[in-house]
Amino acid sequence: MDWQIKAYQRLSSVSMELFELTWREFDFWGRMILNDYVLYFIFAFTSIFIIVNPIEATMVFVSLTSGADADEKRRISWRSASVAFMIAFLFAIAGNLVLRLFGITVDSMRIAGGILLFIVAIDMLRGGRYQRKVTEAELDDANYREDISIFPLATPLLTGPGAITTVIVLMGAASTLLEKSIVLIALVLTFMTTYYILRFSEIIDNALGVTGIMVLTRIMGLILGAISVDFVAIGAWNLYRSLAG
Repeated sequence: MDWQIKAYQRLSSVSMELFELTWREFDFWGRMILNDYVLYFIFAFTSIFIIVNPIEATMVFVSLTSGADADEKRRISWRSASVAFMIAFLFAIAGNLVLRLFGITVDSMRIAGGILLFIVAIDMLRGGRYQRKVTEAELDDANYREDISIFPLATPLLTGPGAITTVIVLMGAASTLLEKSIVLIALVLTFMTTYYILRFSEIIDNALGVTGIMVLTRIMGLILGAISVDFVAIGAWNLYRSLAG
């Protein structure tokens, strides 16, 4: 009887050790996977947020809404962010279909998008990006429009060619449904943040001033330049492998 009790206790001890070892392994790999997805979200959010750049957009927003009251500014900021999000969301969902329609691979889009983003990054580093996104003619035309929330604020100021390209590349590069969901979450969070930045644009503009906004723009331009190089490098390497193989 004693040997049975001892054997049972030994078996229980071994089972507990195996359970603890398995749990530690599961916890380790679970944390690794979680960290990978967190980093992927940070990368996606950073890429979209920087190319949208709502902080710099506050200067245009303040100048175009100088004669509007608080309620009108809130309505314009909400509609601008909403329309910009819908345009970006549309290309996020239909981007792969567009690529297949024209026979364009994701890696080709990566290279083209990376070059485009690098040009935008150079403009941001030089402090002249918003003049490139919205021309003087478009700004003059906006002064005669009753509703400026769609044009030029939603597009091309917030969701322009750079933002559309970035979203298509991120969605095309996402290999799993979870990664695509992470990109869409980053997209939603970007334009939620954009709405609040535009809503309190006067406070931000007064707090940072032109100098502060330009400093932030140059910092974001540096980050965007690194992201664009990453796009081009990965796209070129994948194209090389596909052609060589």
